[in-house]
Amino acid sequence: MTNKKNTESCDCSSPVIATGSMKNKNKLFIWLGIGLLLWVALYFLIKPAADFITYDVFNLTPSSHLGSSVAFFLYDAPKVVLLLVIVVFVVGIVRSFFTPERTQRILAGKREAVGNVLAASLGIVTPFCSCSAVPLFIGFVQVGIPLGVTFSFLIAAPMINEVALVLLYGMFGWKVALLYIATGLFIAILAGWVIGKLKMERYIEGWVSELRKTGVQADEHRLSIIERVQYGLTAVRDIVGRVWPWVLGGIAVGAVIHGYVPEGLMASFMGKNVWWAVPAAVLLGVPMYSNAAGVIPIIQALLEKGAALGTALAFMMAVVGLSLPETIILRKVLKWQLIAVFLGVVAIGIISIGYLFNAIL
Repeated sequence: MTNKKNTESCDCSSPVIATGSMKNKNKLFIWLGIGLLLWVALYFLIKPAADFITYDVFNLTPSSHLGSSVAFFLYDAPKVVLLLVIVVFVVGIVRSFFTPERTQRILAGKREAVGNVLAASLGIVTPFCSCSAVPLFIGFVQVGIPLGVTFSFLIAAPMINEVALVLLYGMFGWKVALLYIATGLFIAILAGWVIGKLKMERYIEGWVSELRKTGVQADEHRLSIIERVQYGLTAVRDIVGRVWPWVLGGIAVGAVIHGYVPEGLMASFMGKNVWWAVPAAVLLGVPMYSNAAGVIPIIQALLEKGAALGTALAFMMAVVGLSLPETIILRKVLKWQLIAVFLGVVAIGIISIGYLFNAIL
């Protein structure tokens, strides 16, 4: 009898909860619709607004160096920020389905070949930054994920990100953006597979290797659609709030290059016919610290001045994928021999992609 009464009590309250939830959902969708319409209106107003401010308000001429630079900045800066907002929001919702704990559970027990592909793919949608490299690595070791699979994830996560995708799409179109994703995945999968075949587990620091397999306590809490949208909005606030100075800084440097660097200058040392340009670009990018938001606007300006696409993208991938801070942080759990192999394999992959892009584009 007690169970029956409890059941009836729950049934009576359900419609009230459902009604309140439905009202919240309706409000949410209305506000999202208004936000989307506002986003579209702003996006199509960017070009005429940039031209009006540059040539009418500031009274600059299109043929002048300063006019060209200002118009470049005023058009690209708001366009990139708007693209970032919409893409980061969507990717944030997708990421709400893939917590780091759930990612570990998905990868645990997978064979290396399948695991490399799956790990690289999950690296795109799983939250990751340099500061989380060590805890993620330790978590993967604890649940028995192979070393090569772990590296496929660690390479793909920072190298292929929504910020880079938005910037490449906004500046070069879908063709280059999709090539970026495909080549980044290829490098992550191949590098992880090679590292796995080399059997370098002995170069993991001893205290990490001795950790017991404790299993993953995955977060099984199912988020509601409202919570997932809130997750996406939080991602916009956190990610866009963090990278916008890099975006503006990169676009400002790109604007100066766009307006003042002579046409064809970059071709003399970053062109297709300069055989050493790709490895030099990678070597230059390794010790640098930046992110896609800061480096891609500069890449755009370099390409306009004669730099080859493969060389420019190799530089970008080296800066983003071979981050010096991440390498230093990984030293806490890896010996230098394994770090050297990691850097070497990824660098060779990036150089190969650079030459390939220069050959076919």
